[in-house]
Amino acid sequence: METLIKHKKENQFKLIQGNVCAPQGFMASGVHAGFKKKRKDLALIYSKTISSTASVYTQNKVKGAPIQVTKAHSINGRAQAIICNSGNANTCNANGEEIANEVCALVGDALEIKKEDVLVASTGVIGQPLSIEPFKDGMNDLVEQLDEEDGSEAAQAILTTDTDIKEYAVEFELENTTVRLGGISKGSGMIHPNMATMLGFITTDLAIEPELLQITLKEVVKDTFNMISVDGDTSTNDMVTILANGEAGNQLIQSEAEPALQVFKEALHLVCKELAIAIAEDGEGASTLITCNVLEAADKLQAKAIAKQVISSSLVKTAVYGRDANVGRLLCAIGYSDAEFDYHNLDIYLRSENYQSVCVCEEGSTVSFDEVKAFEILGTDRLSIDIYLYEGKSQATAWGCDLTYEYIKINSAYRT
Repeated sequence: METLIKHKKENQFKLIQGNVCAPQGFMASGVHAGFKKKRKDLALIYSKTISSTASVYTQNKVKGAPIQVTKAHSINGRAQAIICNSGNANTCNANGEEIANEVCALVGDALEIKKEDVLVASTGVIGQPLSIEPFKDGMNDLVEQLDEEDGSEAAQAILTTDTDIKEYAVEFELENTTVRLGGISKGSGMIHPNMATMLGFITTDLAIEPELLQITLKEVVKDTFNMISVDGDTSTNDMVTILANGEAGNQLIQSEAEPALQVFKEALHLVCKELAIAIAEDGEGASTLITCNVLEAADKLQAKAIAKQVISSSLVKTAVYGRDANVGRLLCAIGYSDAEFDYHNLDIYLRSENYQSVCVCEEGSTVSFDEVKAFEILGTDRLSIDIYLYEGKSQATAWGCDLTYEYIKINSAYRT
C-alpha cells in the first residue's frame, strides 16, 4: 500500500515499491555465485544510460580494494553499473585491486559498457583470499536476471549478518516532473558513525550535475548514515553510492541556488535516514532500536556530539537491554561527549513509540520516577531518549541499538 509522507517543509513524498528499480531506466539482480554456502551473494545494479555518480567512503585508514577502484572509476563523475559481492570483503589481499578491476571488466563485457563506468563493492570477511571464479560463474545469470520491476534480489545479495533486506523508495514532483528515488542498504555489525560496515546504493532518475550530487550526498550522509552506531567499530569497506541517470526529464540541476535542489535534498535525506534506521534496528543481536533526540541545543554540532555519544555507549546499550533505567549511565555518556554544556540545566525523558514517557532526570539530577513504567518503556522495540539542554533552538538525532548476549555469540565465531 502506498503511503503519503509529509516532510517538515511541506514537500510531499510518496512511498513506493521497487527500491533501486523504482526510478526510470534502472534494473537490478541478485544471484548465488558461491561466495557463501547458500544465500544470494552477488548483486548488480544497472542504468540503461550513463549516470551522474557520487560516493562517500569509510574513514578507516585501511580501505578495501573495491573502494580504491571505485574512487578511480568515479573521477569523471559518471558511471552506469554497480556490482557488489557479499561474504568476502576483498580487503588486505595482495591482488585485491587486480581482482576488483577484473570484476569491472567482466561486467563491462557482459553489459557492453566501458569497464571504467562500473563501480565495485565488497562486504564480508576481511583478509580472506578472493578468487575471480565466482564472479565469472555468476555473471551470465546476473545479467540475464536483470529486472526493472523489483530490486529485492539485489537487496538480499548484499547482506552478511543482516536478518532482512533494507530498502526504501519515494516519488515526488519537481517542477511538474515526477521524480523517483530509491535505495538499498546493508549493515548489522561493525557499525559506527563516520560510516560503518555498511553499504548503501541509491538510484534516481533526476538530472543533476555530478559535482552538485557529490556535495548533496556528503551533506545528507552527515545527518543520516553517520548518525548510527551498533558496536563502535568502523569497517574498511563502507560506501554509499548514488547514480542519477536523468531519465525523469527534469531540467538539469546545476546550482546550489536552485529551489529544485532543496526538494531533492529533502527526498534524499528521507531515503538515507530510513535506510540508516533500518541498519541500526537490525544491529547484530539487537532487540531494541534506540533513538536519541537532543533538543534545544546551542547549535547543531553540540546536539550531534551528545546524541552520537549516547547511542554509542556500551553501558547505555547494555542498560537498555537489561531494562535498567540507570540515569548515571546516560549522564556519564553525555558528559564525555565533545560538547560543551551546563549539565545542571538538562532534563532526560525515556519514551516509547506509543508516546508513554517518564522523566528520569531534571536539572542534571536524578528524580523519583515510576520504575515499573520505566521498565515497560525500556522493554519496547523502539525506545527514544530525549535530552533537553535548554541552551538554544538546535537539535539532532542519532540511532543505535541495545547490546545483547547474541551480539557476542555472533562475533565470537564470525570468521569460523
